[in-house]
Amino acid sequence: MSLSPQELAKIANLSRLAVDETQCCAYADSIGKILSMMEVLSSVDTDDIKPLTNVHDGVQVLRPDVVDLNGLAVNRELNQAIAPAVQDGLYLVPQVIE
Repeated sequence: MSLSPQELAKIANLSRLAVDETQCCAYADSIGKILSMMEVLSSVDTDDIKPLTNVHDGVQVLRPDVVDLNGLAVNRELNQAIAPAVQDGLYLVPQVIE
């Protein structure tokens, strides 16, 4: 498939792209070569090919969403007793955005 310089200028105008008229022929030739490669790729038979979702053989290992404290118990009262500021069971922090 070839692309004429006039077609390229029209496409550039619709795309709101500035294309230098002196390089318009070179751009049209380059895009024509790319479109020719796409035609070759579209002629390849891919009926028995599964879509590629990941190039690596590994899979993402998922774990259950549970709290794991490695045997440590959380003492909320003790932690809040040493906090600088606490109100209604929540930690208070200084305001950083006015």
